[in-house]
Amino acid sequence: MPEAAEKFNTAMSAWKEWQDAPWGRLRYAVAEANLVRHLDEPVGGPLRVLDLAGGDGGDAVRLAARGHHVTIVDYAPAMLAAAAERAEAGGLTDLISCVQADVNALPDEFTDGGFDVVLCHNLLPYVDDVRQTLATALAPLRPGGLLSVMAINRHSAPLTVAVREMDLAAAVAALDTDRARTQMFDSALTLHTAEEITPHLTDLGCRDLRHYGIRSVCDYITDDARKHDPAFYEDLERLELALTARHPYMHTARLFQLTALKREE
Repeated sequence: MPEAAEKFNTAMSAWKEWQDAPWGRLRYAVAEANLVRHLDEPVGGPLRVLDLAGGDGGDAVRLAARGHHVTIVDYAPAMLAAAAERAEAGGLTDLISCVQADVNALPDEFTDGGFDVVLCHNLLPYVDDVRQTLATALAPLRPGGLLSVMAINRHSAPLTVAVREMDLAAAVAALDTDRARTQMFDSALTLHTAEEITPHLTDLGCRDLRHYGIRSVCDYITDDARKHDPAFYEDLERLELALTARHPYMHTARLFQLTALKREE
């Protein structure tokens, strides 16, 4: 884990630049909108949120700004330091806590089922045992609590290569592999589909599953420069929000997001 943490530490500058780009902003805006569908229901006050592998707090600051208490767990010190800086800059230090730990070895106090929401965003591509990681994510969640899982959608890989790189041979090859690599973090990835993850969640006792797509069209528009135009971006975000829960677009979106409720015992 220390070697992997160092990769994330050294990529901080590129990661921040990505988050500020239109595609990064869309990733967080649409994910937040999908969560709000479930979090704005009456629950009797602010929620306790656990953000597993939460990095520099991209999701956390948005939820804290809504009044929820968020604990970020990550093993990369630079990411957590950046999260703390974001919390301070946003006046959210009382609502965001940062804990350095491996999500597969959570402190005992995090596994008592005391959290209302657990985020497992962009973690599955980096793990070997998806089912175990999902079980670990569910352990801190109270019965009836909300789990949100997000990952790169393997269905999008051939389309992305064909449209953006115009490499049709590579697109054909991408149809039959679940392997990829992220240049930003210099790490191997395993790609999944929502259809593969859903049975794991069901078997682990989840109910009321919902499937959303994130960046359903953004990554297939090759004119990246135009996405920086405020008016165009506004229209693009409006379209992405309209498509996120609409069949069949979530199946080919660049990312999938699954929400589910933990079974009440």
